[in-house]
Amino acid sequence: MSNITVSLPQNSYEIAISSGSLSQLGAKMKQLKLGEKVLVVSNPEVFGYYGDTCLQSLEEVGFEIYQHLIPAGEVHKHLQSIEKIYDTALANHLERSSTLVALGGGVIGDMTGFAAATWLRGVNFVQVPTSLLAMVDASVGGKTGVNHPQGKNLIGAFYQPKLVSIDPDVLQTLPEREFRAGMAEVIKYGVIWDAELFSELEQAEHIDSFESIEPELLNTILARSCQAKADVVSQDEKEAGLRAILNYGHTIGHAIESLTDYQEYVHGEAVALGMIAAGEIAIQMGSWKEAAANRQNKLIAKAGLPTTVSAKVKVKDVLEAIKSDKKVKSGKVHFILPKKIGAVKITDKVSSDVVKESVLQLIGNS
Repeated sequence: MSNITVSLPQNSYEIAISSGSLSQLGAKMKQLKLGEKVLVVSNPEVFGYYGDTCLQSLEEVGFEIYQHLIPAGEVHKHLQSIEKIYDTALANHLERSSTLVALGGGVIGDMTGFAAATWLRGVNFVQVPTSLLAMVDASVGGKTGVNHPQGKNLIGAFYQPKLVSIDPDVLQTLPEREFRAGMAEVIKYGVIWDAELFSELEQAEHIDSFESIEPELLNTILARSCQAKADVVSQDEKEAGLRAILNYGHTIGHAIESLTDYQEYVHGEAVALGMIAAGEIAIQMGSWKEAAANRQNKLIAKAGLPTTVSAKVKVKDVLEAIKSDKKVKSGKVHFILPKKIGAVKITDKVSSDVVKESVLQLIGNS
């Protein structure tokens, strides 16, 4: 069991990691005094596995419970889905003291958080992540939002949860592909912040499935990844500077996702490709050694993640897509580039030719 505090000037909260904790969610929320009405937002598949346990834990301590299901997948992460959450909130008379609970992966967490941030100008919000990616990344830090047709996560708000409750046991039903996608974000933390975590992943025999990974290593992955994100967010809640390093691999990764209509790559797979491209950019710019890039790329492959991109992704389209990235400032795209395992830098000095070459490498090796 691990308890990690995200320390903020206002609205600090706890990340509670404990096996079997889903059945104790209601009791944990009751301690936080989060009002009487709770709306649980999930997708049908996750709810089918864990909805009853979640609802029962809330019911046992006296919460008035409602539910709202959204079809699974990034393609449903849009404003129309948020409107439907509002409709359910309105129909059941949710008040400012009420709570929205996100039971699901990163997509459900992002949408539920955005709905909580904007319904009645802000209601309570609790994250109960059920995917590895959501546990180590999406559920922590208060980034919420939806996609715009022209780009990923362009509509959103910073809105911190009251609690992040992580039950590692729910990962046993997570599809293997989604587990691997979560490992991309774990590897990211190793590159940007935690060289020791990176080394532990290198030394592990297997990291590509829940069944093959050692329980002790899984606990380490969850705790160290959440601690890394908590450390960064505590220093820079709203991405004024340092927090941007958490976007390592995301600039080109988001472009690949959107250019393939969120159908060909899940988020973690796209991030893995983006990290490989960022590593190539860093090599070309002389800030990273090829040996370190090879270590990163080998670990990505070890996690069962893609290392080449579909030929249907065109370089010119990637260059155009990154112009709409959230990290564009004064017309310049800001890239997060590695300096060594465990440290990165933020720069807007990357030429389009260098980006082009890095994407060509991704396509050319396929």
